[in-house]
Amino acid sequence: MTSSDPQGGAGSQDAAGRRIAAHPPGNRQRQTQGAARERRASAPDGFVVVDKPAGWTSHDVVARMRGLAATRKVGHAGTLDPMATGVLVIGVGRATRLLTYVVGEDKEYATTIRLGVGTTTDDAEGEATTTAGAGAVEQAALARGVASLTGDILQVPSSVSAIKVDGQRAYARVRAGQSVELAARPVTVSRFEVTAQRSAVVGGTVVLDVDATVVCTSGTYIRALARDLGDMLGTGGHLTMLRRTRVGGYHLDAAQSLESLQAQVTENGVIDVMALSDAARATFPVRDLSDAEVTALGYGKRLVPIGDARGMHAGISSSNELIALLEESEERSQPVVVFAPAV
Repeated sequence: MTSSDPQGGAGSQDAAGRRIAAHPPGNRQRQTQGAARERRASAPDGFVVVDKPAGWTSHDVVARMRGLAATRKVGHAGTLDPMATGVLVIGVGRATRLLTYVVGEDKEYATTIRLGVGTTTDDAEGEATTTAGAGAVEQAALARGVASLTGDILQVPSSVSAIKVDGQRAYARVRAGQSVELAARPVTVSRFEVTAQRSAVVGGTVVLDVDATVVCTSGTYIRALARDLGDMLGTGGHLTMLRRTRVGGYHLDAAQSLESLQAQVTENGVIDVMALSDAARATFPVRDLSDAEVTALGYGKRLVPIGDARGMHAGISSSNELIALLEESEERSQPVVVFAPAV
């Protein structure tokens, strides 16, 4: 016979009147484990510099970080292609409000450009479109090509970029067999330095692998640099390796692997993050705030400008808390983003 469960569920009894569980033990165990996961504390607000592994999209990393940080409020500053590795700046909680300002910071890369072969994607994941070879490349010509791609240049983005054309991503159009022509855009390559070279024969084609360090503005496509260098030399070119070593003030030596972050969760129940104030210091000059100024910002008031400070500043309290981002000018100190205390 059945009996009413005072806890709200239905159960049954055996011949001796012993209670039989209404749900299989496996289901109850999964429910208990799920409740434990829900009870795990969210990570504090802040940044995590992740060393993105090869084969992962930036979206994959964000999805993994949502689980590790135990919050849906996670974002990133600057997409990396799946084949690329290295610095991916992740914002957790209120720190996501800082990401807009980090996206535009300059980037540094370590890369390998293979001259002698061009591909459909300008990287190693595409199919070969030309195999002219690089056996005749002269060092003087290589140096001229690199120099011409350094400084303020006009660059046509790779056709497999995420730029939208008539509402659709360029790479989606290419995969659908459509021809895509993107407009050139101004970028700045402040450093393009060849660090090593190696000749090899790949598939019967003589290639020249060129290792280089590139520092550039946001929006620069390193794949396009490889393509354009190969075109200038008449050899074709594509990337075989790309590792981002810096985004603004966030460096690879501060990056954590997803495995190390998982280990932190297993051991401590929470991941280590870069505090809001430290995250802001890596991007903005700092304005030290008095207690009165902190109170004023809490009411949305402007502050009196100080000295010759100009541009965006991080307003940080005497207790090392990020209070606001301030646009400083000669006339005023205008709060742009105010970080209310976490509730």
